[in-house]
Amino acid sequence: MTNKEFAEKLEKRTINFAIEIINLSASIPKTPEALVVRNQLSKSGTSVGANYREANRSRSKKDFKNKIKISLAEASETDYWLEIIEELNWIKKENIIEIRKEAKELLAIFTSIANKL
Repeated sequence: MTNKEFAEKLEKRTINFAIEIINLSASIPKTPEALVVRNQLSKSGTSVGANYREANRSRSKKDFKNKIKISLAEASETDYWLEIIEELNWIKKENIIEIRKEAKELLAIFTSIANKL
């Protein structure tokens, strides 16, 4: 797989992740406390792919590295909020397992990319 093919595949994967996060967010309770978590989850979960897309369109290696590190941080934050949601039983465990797995895989991918820069 070429670098371009990898980048396109990962962009699509982060888009799908963002969509899953948005859909999951819609099922979080509407209490004031849950709304705070819901908003944070939506922001971090959609930011993973947005920053990766910006990285792929960056003008310098320094900017690319910075955006990759932001994607990495956002993936980590997203997993954090998913863990909170799971621990509070706001969503059934079986409905959150796959998206947590994807968050961890994206975290590993962005960690690997960042470590190679």
